[in-house]
Amino acid sequence: MSSHNAASSQDSPELLADARRLRSDRARQVADVLRRQVLAGAFTPGADDGADPAARAALPAESSLAAEFGVSRNAVRDALDLLRAEGLVERVPGVGTVVAARKYPHGLDQLLGLAETLHEHGEITNEVRAAGLVTAPPEVAARLREPPGSQVVYLERLRHLNGVPLSLDLTYLAADLGQPLLTEDLVHQDIFVLLERQAGQPLGAAGLTVEAVNADRHSAAVLGTTAGAALLMIERLTHLADGRPVDLEYIRFRGDRLAMRGQLTR
Repeated sequence: MSSHNAASSQDSPELLADARRLRSDRARQVADVLRRQVLAGAFTPGADDGADPAARAALPAESSLAAEFGVSRNAVRDALDLLRAEGLVERVPGVGTVVAARKYPHGLDQLLGLAETLHEHGEITNEVRAAGLVTAPPEVAARLREPPGSQVVYLERLRHLNGVPLSLDLTYLAADLGQPLLTEDLVHQDIFVLLERQAGQPLGAAGLTVEAVNADRHSAAVLGTTAGAALLMIERLTHLADGRPVDLEYIRFRGDRLAMRGQLTR
C-alpha cells in the first residue's frame, strides 16, 4: 500500500494517528543525529555566532537528508522545525537551513575551571556582581563543614565567553581560603586556580548534580535570554586533595550555548 493510500481520508482515525506518530518519531530520530552534527561543528567550518547567516555553511537539502535517513521530506521538515525551535538552525531564503548558533562542549571528565575547560574556544571574562563575607545559610555551613553561623565568602559572577554571556555563578567559599581571594584578579582568573595557590595543595574531587531549570526573570535578564528559557543548572561541591570541602557553587548555564560531554567506562 502506498504512503498516500495509508494516510488517505478513507483510513480509520487510528491509522491516521499511527501515521502521524511514526512521522513524529522519525523526525525526532533525524533531529537527534543532526543536533549532534550541529554541536560538533560539522556544518559550520570556521563560522562564528555573529556571522552573516547567508555566509554560513548550510545543512544538506531536505531531499538529500530524506534520502540519507530513509524518511519522507515531511519528516525532515519536522526535524528541522525541532532544531529551529531550539535556536540551533534557521531558514535563510535562497540558502536553505543554516546553523544559527553554536554550543560549546563542557567536559565532565575532569575537575577544571571554566577558563581551563573552554580555553580552546576563546577568552572567559567575569563580571563580579557581588563579593564579600556573609553569614552562611545553615545548609551551606553544613556542606562546607563550618560551624553554624560561620562567615563564608560569597561571590556572584556573570561569566562571558568572547564577550557573550554564558553562565551565572553563585559561589560560597570557606572564609580562610576565600577572603584572601577578594584582592585577586577575579575578572580574568578561575577560582580553582586561585584556591589551589592559596591552599598550597591541589583540588581533589567534586560531587555535582546537573539538571534543567527554567530561567527566572532576574537570571534571564542577567544572561541575556528570556524568562522561562532552558538553563543547565549545576550544583558542585569541590574538595581539596586532603578531602576538605572548600567551594560550593550553584551555576546556571545558558542551555542554548553549552553542551555537557563526558567519557564513561564500565
